[in-house]
Amino acid sequence: MTQQAELSKEHQGGQSIAVWAVFFACIIAFMGLGLVDPILPAIATQLKATPSQVTLLFTSYNAVMAVAMLITGALSSRLGIKRTLLCGIVIIAFFSAAGGLSNNIWAIVGLRGGWGLGNALFVATALTAIVTLSNNGTAKAVILYEAAIGLGISVGPLLGGELGAITWRGPFLGVAALMVLAFIFVSVLMPGTRKLNAGKPKAKSTSLLDPFRALKHRSIVVFGLAACLYNFGFFTLLAYAPFVMGLDAHGLGYVFIGWGVLLALTSVFMAPKLQQRFGTVSSMCAMLFLFALLLIIMGIWTDIQWVIIVAVILAGAMLGNNNTLITTAVMNAAPIERSTASAAYSFLRFLGGAVAPYLAGKLAEWFSPHVPFIVGGVFVLVSVLFILVNRKHVHHVDQVEAGH
Repeated sequence: MTQQAELSKEHQGGQSIAVWAVFFACIIAFMGLGLVDPILPAIATQLKATPSQVTLLFTSYNAVMAVAMLITGALSSRLGIKRTLLCGIVIIAFFSAAGGLSNNIWAIVGLRGGWGLGNALFVATALTAIVTLSNNGTAKAVILYEAAIGLGISVGPLLGGELGAITWRGPFLGVAALMVLAFIFVSVLMPGTRKLNAGKPKAKSTSLLDPFRALKHRSIVVFGLAACLYNFGFFTLLAYAPFVMGLDAHGLGYVFIGWGVLLALTSVFMAPKLQQRFGTVSSMCAMLFLFALLLIIMGIWTDIQWVIIVAVILAGAMLGNNNTLITTAVMNAAPIERSTASAAYSFLRFLGGAVAPYLAGKLAEWFSPHVPFIVGGVFVLVSVLFILVNRKHVHHVDQVEAGH
């Protein structure tokens, strides 16, 4: 049987096995984000660190990931999708294990930066792989990708809470073990580059300058900067909310699994309906506005535990919808390679994720625990205004999606 015939056979009756291999590996990879969240207060207590120092675990991670996103396209076009994914998995496993064996907050902050490098290689390549290999169009491919993120994030906190109740090192070492499983999974189930490219024209190598050239497209810049502003709210909630909830690792795990479940369900089931009925851009603005209101509510009633818990869980619905909507929009934003568009967008997006966690911790130290949430909410509101002001540059994404 020829390679083309084998590949055709794999595509019959739905997605190829390559797509499902990446999908399941994504679930395991994104468990890493939720696994660490329930142990942030425990790390602060046991390593005698301030909340702002602990939030640097997110800052170093996102800062390195933002810069590394610029080289993912060049690397994947030379190494191939499968090898790039496997490199990312190995790097994540190494640095997460090293973090779990460290005894110093600054060492862990540095090691999280290395973790961010691995995550950049994996995340950007995984999105490109699923969108490129999917048989059902960009929108459904993005939904599949966001579903993997949602499932990983929702399961991660529960496992992190259980492992974190034993020791704060548990989730770090747990991520390393899960990455070994992901490595085996992708190695065995995902076809190699030669088989995936059978019957297709040879793709040209991506230049390191391509993501910068992509920024000449106003739509990429608009969505990238909007996501940068939105991430101020997202990572304020993710990195700082655990410090004001007054819960142990178990309790934080249960709260964030509720958040993750809503994120997963809305990204798969609700976002496509909103997109179909109201359009991508309008739906995105509505979700961002509601998320901003939730953050402001958290800022006003920070001292009331149940308000914070309910708001965090409900925020999962806003975030799930928005993540699917904005990722779909970026994939259709400009007439360039999807990997290049993803790299340029992700660079801008994660800059916000790098600044926000540390800023949230410092605002609480300088002023009060209320201020980080208010400031995060204001940043998210600014992202809505920014999209609306530039709507003429991004309205075409709705027309592109309608044509699929």
